[in-house]
Amino acid sequence: MLRAVSIFVILLPLGQTSGADIDVGAGKTHTTVTAAIAAAASGDTIRVHAGTYREGKLVIDKPLTLEGVGNPVLDGGKKHEVLAITASDVTVRGFTVRDSAHGGMDDPAGIRVSGAERVTIENNTLTDCYFAIYLGKAKHCTVRDNVITGNPRGEHDTGNGIHLWSCEHITATGNTIRRHRDGIYLEFANDSVIERNYVDDCLRYGLHYMFSHRSAYRHNTFSNSGAGVAVMYSRNVDMSHNRFVRNWGASSYGLLLKDMTDGTVNGNDFDSNTTAIAMHGSNRMTVEGNRFANNGRAIQVQGSSTDNTYRTNNFTGNSFDVAAEGDLTNNRFENNYWQKYEGYDLKRDGTGDVPYRPVSLYSVVVGRVPSAMLLMRSPIVHLLDQAEKAFPTITPERVTDEKPAMKPHPFPLTKPDPQP
Repeated sequence: MLRAVSIFVILLPLGQTSGADIDVGAGKTHTTVTAAIAAAASGDTIRVHAGTYREGKLVIDKPLTLEGVGNPVLDGGKKHEVLAITASDVTVRGFTVRDSAHGGMDDPAGIRVSGAERVTIENNTLTDCYFAIYLGKAKHCTVRDNVITGNPRGEHDTGNGIHLWSCEHITATGNTIRRHRDGIYLEFANDSVIERNYVDDCLRYGLHYMFSHRSAYRHNTFSNSGAGVAVMYSRNVDMSHNRFVRNWGASSYGLLLKDMTDGTVNGNDFDSNTTAIAMHGSNRMTVEGNRFANNGRAIQVQGSSTDNTYRTNNFTGNSFDVAAEGDLTNNRFENNYWQKYEGYDLKRDGTGDVPYRPVSLYSVVVGRVPSAMLLMRSPIVHLLDQAEKAFPTITPERVTDEKPAMKPHPFPLTKPDPQP
């Protein structure tokens, strides 16, 4: 028995990592982060104390925790990528990362993760970096509670706030992102979750999906950008309980769905966008339980989009509720509330007795002759729409809500988190 116990005591340390703390700063064990990384063993925590560290490109190539104490600054001097992570099981928290190199063929970043797994980047502030956080060929990583601010002069002078390329199972949550090309960009980034982020004042898109399947974005706010969100060439994307606010411009929208299949748009708030949802070549989509208020166009649908369902949505205060290009074969509108509906409910069952046709003649005219918008408040517009309702000849016949709701549906969107 004694022999067995002694063997156990000898063998136990062989399976453990040191887990030591290493301090960096004036008067500490190391005065540079580079030296501390070189001296560290797998599993150590490097505690970087307050100060500004200009050390060129820092590389973490072993499992470590890099932790800022007192908000130290990692400064790229506008010449270097600031921090590169090539090892798995790394955590970086508590830093200000600023002034990466800009432009060039390498797409420099404030923090880059390459080919690693289980990396966590949290509670950092990144300012004036070309790409702020860039993950390439990474898996099972988390990016949370970071504050990211760019300083762009144009789309070609900045990258994206959070950039995911060829990744799997990435979670980005609780981040605040402003003034980048795209706030969050995913390309070939499958099975990922984008949740509770606040994205504002981006040049192109607040969130941009390309070829990213089986993913979700929920409880985010996208505001004041060139466009709110674009989801392209993807399938099985859950888009729920987001806010799309004040995305205005000649060709702007809250949400663009292009060549999408089998997705859900549920419980979102679309308020004051040029076009709330623009749907191009997208099929088998469900748009349900959303609020469309004060938009130029609530829904703009091309005829190439088929087999989509729009139900139990609320449409209030929009210039045009539905703008259709083509006859919209196999698109279904069911039990939506339309503020402009003038029907009646003699059965008192909560649904109108007369079907509602949400595509107005005036919206068709504006689609063909944009300058006709000048007549928006003219009495003749109302007369044209009333005549089209009585004798429909131009508006698509199949775009009809057979049982429009008489009252707005209870809106399921939870109260949004306070925004910074």
